[in-house]
Amino acid sequence: MTSTSEIGDVTGTRDKDYNLIWYVEACLNNALRLEQYIQDAEREKDDEVAELFRKAQSDSRKGAEMGKQLLRSRLGGG
Repeated sequence: MTSTSEIGDVTGTRDKDYNLIWYVEACLNNALRLEQYIQDAEREKDDEVAELFRKAQSDSRKGAEMGKQLLRSRLGGG
């Protein structure tokens, strides 16, 4: 029987910690992806789209930083 919910038995990382780690990684990946989108918009001289992507990238960076701070406090990194 296979469980669809990992509670730390297999990975050694509880769901809430794993989810937080995933969130930080997703935010960082999104910030990287948006950098390419910004460059594409700038190449096409579409300032409106470039600005939208810059704002989204800023939000992704902010989310990653918030997640990293929470991880530090929860996983004992100060």
